[in-house]
Amino acid sequence: METYTTIVRFFQEGGFFMYPIALVMAVGIAVAIERYLYLSRERFTNRRMWEQLSPVLQSGKYQQAAAATGKSNVAIAKILNYGLGRLRSARRREDIEMAMDEGLMEVIPRLERRTQYLAAFANISTLLGLLGTIIGLIQAFTAVANANPAEKAELLSQSIAVAMNTTAFGLIVAIPLLLVHSVLQSKTGQVVDSLEMAAVKFLNMVGDKREAPAS
Repeated sequence: METYTTIVRFFQEGGFFMYPIALVMAVGIAVAIERYLYLSRERFTNRRMWEQLSPVLQSGKYQQAAAATGKSNVAIAKILNYGLGRLRSARRREDIEMAMDEGLMEVIPRLERRTQYLAAFANISTLLGLLGTIIGLIQAFTAVANANPAEKAELLSQSIAVAMNTTAFGLIVAIPLLLVHSVLQSKTGQVVDSLEMAAVKFLNMVGDKREAPAS
């Protein structure tokens, strides 16, 4: 209970700018949770889709694979669908690879969407904290100028302590947001790497099937 009272007092003494910082924190947490769940789901669904398609591709049933990928919204299915669509007309491996790169370029923005907001939110919360502190110090010095000389030192120290609350709160919000931003970027990179690896495996399967009759 004492901890709760301390937090409430800390928030109330910080002044107006504590509220926009709290809003930034709430939005940042919402974005972080949504992105984490989305990337986790993408990683799972991509792995499951690849496990389903891999035997079909290895057996050379490209029409069946194209039908399956055409109906799916999973990222890896979209990329493979581009490659399968170019498979008939393409004479070189590079043509199929370019088609799949096009699909990858379409998928990556979906994976990276809103993650960059977290870094922006961290900067905004820090700047709001500094702005709140500066305005608080201006108000403190204005009040001290009109105060009794015997009370100036005590009043100034109290006012500065209150003004620094916004900077502290801004940093309390900013540091976790930056950490979460780094974690989500790493998670996004892992998903993209897995998609690129699946694309390479697909190209190798197609190349092996095309070279098989000649051997």
